Amino acid sequence: MAYDLSKVVVTSSPHIKADDDTRSLMLDVLIALVPALAVAVYTFGMRALLHVIIAMVASLVFETIYNKIVKHPNTIGDLSCLVTGVLIAFNIPVAAPLWLGAFGALFGIIVVKMLFGGIGKNFMNPALGARAFMMASWAGFMTTWTAPHASLPIFGNVTVTDAISTATPLATLKTGAVPADTSLLEMLLGQTGGVIGETSALALIAGGVYLLWRKVITINIPAAYILTVAVITFLFPLSGDVSRVQWMLSQVLSGGLMLGAIFMATDYVTSPVTPKGQIVFGVGCGLLTVFIRYFGGLPEGVSYSILIMNTLVWAIDKKTHPRKFGYQLDKVKKEAQ
Repeated sequence: MAYDLSKVVVTSSPHIKADDDTRSLMLDVLIALVPALAVAVYTFGMRALLHVIIAMVASLVFETIYNKIVKHPNTIGDLSCLVTGVLIAFNIPVAAPLWLGAFGALFGIIVVKMLFGGIGKNFMNPALGARAFMMASWAGFMTTWTAPHASLPIFGNVTVTDAISTATPLATLKTGAVPADTSLLEMLLGQTGGVIGETSALALIAGGVYLLWRKVITINIPAAYILTVAVITFLFPLSGDVSRVQWMLSQVLSGGLMLGAIFMATDYVTSPVTPKGQIVFGVGCGLLTVFIRYFGGLPEGVSYSILIMNTLVWAIDKKTHPRKFGYQLDKVKKEAQ
């Protein structure tokens, strides 16, 4: 059978193209965050929504200003700054001052993202970098938790009489005990203390399922991350007074594990590109999270574990990159010479 080779076109990779672009991917992420935002507004009131709006607007403004200063085309159209704004707000307690998210956006957008060249060139997740910055600068605001359905003012600062302080489930788990006043169902639904976007594991999982359905993310990192935490906490519980299953589920459903594993560890720019590398990355995040929770000074370790693993992505990609076709033959030829 004869082939007409004149119709064969030789081009560089990639050979399979899709209609997806950065804007469509970021829009899908924003849609996936809606369930967690809805639960946050129901649990903590309209002040939670105001935090999100302020952080989003601040992220948009700071990216625009930076592009104006350096005379680059404005990049806000890709919507990545809005995703960063939402995730920054999701990492803030609802009782924190409303200006806190703007300062987090300033650091996350300008320092972590734009100074390194913008989207695609930052070496760590901007929202997590902002959380670490806010935690180091305003630890008091970042560790003041409000009980669900407390009456908080939408505008202005929250006073002692406004807020009903509560301990997060992780703070109790840190002592080696399972929270007596918070059930696993409440952790699943988000009816517990914590930062704005981390409390409802069910809402975050729903968003993750949407991203998987839309093929925005793969299952590799979230599964490796969550399963690593689940296995270690099941095998090595800090408490002998409760069942291993209850201890493990409390660790998995509380804190920022779901938010970090689904929406932050899967960041395209700061996570490995190889499937094996993604699994290694997820396992590393899970190990560090448990180590910090068990032995660190803080009850939570998700943000710092992901940031640490972000710095190792280059090495993971290098070690897990598929062997090039013909590599072994070239090696044999060189050795023969």
